[in-house]
Amino acid sequence: MDQIKIGRFIAKCRKEKGLTQMQLAEALNITDRAVSKWENGKAMPDSSIMLELCSILGITVNDLLNGEVTEMKDYKESYEKNLLDMVRQKEEADKRMLSLEILIGIFSMIILFAFVFTAAFVSMADWLRVVLIVFGFVVGMIGVVFALKIEQEAGYYECAHCHHRYVPTFKSVLWAMHVNRTRYMKCPECGKRSWQKKVISKD
Repeated sequence: MDQIKIGRFIAKCRKEKGLTQMQLAEALNITDRAVSKWENGKAMPDSSIMLELCSILGITVNDLLNGEVTEMKDYKESYEKNLLDMVRQKEEADKRMLSLEILIGIFSMIILFAFVFTAAFVSMADWLRVVLIVFGFVVGMIGVVFALKIEQEAGYYECAHCHHRYVPTFKSVLWAMHVNRTRYMKCPECGKRSWQKKVISKD
C-alpha cells in the first residue's frame, strides 16, 4: 500500500466534504495531528476507526487502501491485494514486536541483577540495600509483564491437536507452563491442553 497516495486521497476526500483537519479529527475523536500524519503519508488510520473514517468521507475501505475510488470491475482484484498487503504488514509488525520482547526481557533482567548485585556486594546502609533490591525487582517485573503482553498479542499460538491458531488471553499466557515461547495451554477450539508453539501467520 502506498501511504503517500492514500494520504493525498484522504486530504482530497476531506476537502471535497468541506471539512478541516480539525473537524475530521473531532468527528473521529482523535487529534488533528493524527489526520495531518495520514495526509502527509507518515501514518495510516488505525483499523478501529477506518470504517467510521470511510463513512464520513463517503468512500469504501477498499477505496481508502487503494488511495483512489475503485471501479467495480477492478474491485475484487484490488480488495484481495489490499487484504494480502494488510496481512503481510501485520506479520512484519508482529515479528518486530517479538524481537522487541526479547530486548525488553534481557534489559529487565540486566537491571534486576545489577541492582541485586550492587545491594549484595557494595557496602551501604541496610535500608538502602533493601530499597535497591525492591526497586530492582519492581523494574524487572514491570519489564517481564510488558514482554509477556507483547508475546500474547503478537502472532498466534497453534494447538498441537487441532492446529487451530488463536490469540490467547493475557491470563492464559501468564500462568501457562512454558519453554521459551512454547506454552502449555487449553485450546479454545477443541478444548484440549497441549504444548502450543508461537507462530506468526494465521494460516
